[in-house]
Amino acid sequence: MADAKHKDLDRFIGLLPHRYPFLLVDRVLEFNGESVQTLKNVTVNEPFFTGHFPNLPVMPGVLIVEALAQSAAILALGIIGTRRSLFMLTGIDKVRFRRRVVPGDQLKMDVRLVKHHHPLWKMHGEARVDGELAAEAELSAMEVEEQLP
Repeated sequence: MADAKHKDLDRFIGLLPHRYPFLLVDRVLEFNGESVQTLKNVTVNEPFFTGHFPNLPVMPGVLIVEALAQSAAILALGIIGTRRSLFMLTGIDKVRFRRRVVPGDQLKMDVRLVKHHHPLWKMHGEARVDGELAAEAELSAMEVEEQLP
C-alpha cells in the first residue's frame, strides 16, 4: 500500500519540466493542497560534487534553493490541477543557510503556500537534514502559459 501511495504522489514530479541532471526532487512524500514535503537523496556521484569541493563535497546552496523552488512548483502544479503551466522563479528572499548538506544526507523539503493571486505565487520553504534546518527561503514565482516542446 505504501508503494501505491508513493507512486501516486510521485506523479507530481512528472509535472516538472526538469530532468536529470537538474531534477533535484527524488520523491514527493506528502501533498495536502496547501503544502508539500519532498525528498532529495544526496549522493556522492552528483555531478556538482566533482568541483564543489573536490576533497570536501558540499551541496551548493544555490542548488538547495533550486530544490526548494522545484518543490514549490510541484505544490503549485498540484494545486492548479490539469492546467499545464510553466512556473518561472521571480524572487528569492530571506535565504538563510544553517548547515552543510553532504553526500549521504537526505534533504527533506517542506514548502507551504503563503499567497496566491493568479498568476503570482509566494511560498515559504525549509530544507532539513535529520530534522535539522539546513536552509530556508521565501520563494516567488509567476505562472506563465508557455509550453515546453
